[in-house]
Amino acid sequence: MAVVVKATPLTFVVHALAVACAVMVLVWCIHFRGGLAWETTNKSLIFNIHPVLMLIGFIILGGEAIVSYKSLPFKKEVKKVIHLVLHAVALILGIVGIWAAFKFHNESSILNLYSLHSWLGIGIIVLYGLQWVYGFVTFFYPGGSSSLRADSLPWHVLFGIFVYSLAIANAAIGFLEKLTFLESAGLDKVGAEAYLVNFTAIATVLFGAFVLFTVYAQKDQEPEEEYSSYSAI
Repeated sequence: MAVVVKATPLTFVVHALAVACAVMVLVWCIHFRGGLAWETTNKSLIFNIHPVLMLIGFIILGGEAIVSYKSLPFKKEVKKVIHLVLHAVALILGIVGIWAAFKFHNESSILNLYSLHSWLGIGIIVLYGLQWVYGFVTFFYPGGSSSLRADSLPWHVLFGIFVYSLAIANAAIGFLEKLTFLESAGLDKVGAEAYLVNFTAIATVLFGAFVLFTVYAQKDQEPEEEYSSYSAI
């Protein structure tokens, strides 16, 4: 007997994990790392913008954009706009977050793009942007033909899941990389900050997992017509 998983309970878990991730990364960067700043003599405060925007702006808003079709009780066209706008904001904040990392490196005389995390990050933001542009012109404006939308949808969903999964994995790599640097500089490996960073990474991975679970879960009382015309992720 097949087990049917409803989307609504999963979206509650997604929202709860989003709040937990946001709180933890803010506590880390503000309480433990000293705060956020764009212009300052303490260059570490510039870097702190990076994990905050990449997690809250890119990962969380991007995840909420993905589950918006299953979590919001609106008509499909309204959900499509919300989905599009959330992804656009996530993309913009992700770009600013990456810019903050470059700014920190440049002002601290640190080489750019030397790590796997940075290489993947650039690739992910480019793929995310291409995905958004294709979704916009195909599913929103000017919009493709019915056959083009129908043919594109499965690939759009699959590619979106691929890019988002990469983003979650790269976030985990980023937490590991930063924590390794801090521990090499003397941070207590079993101290409160180290545990907080690790728990934030775990919560981020769980958030991404439940976002993906929600994509494939069954929407409660979804009309057949709406389900068959399910638009872009």
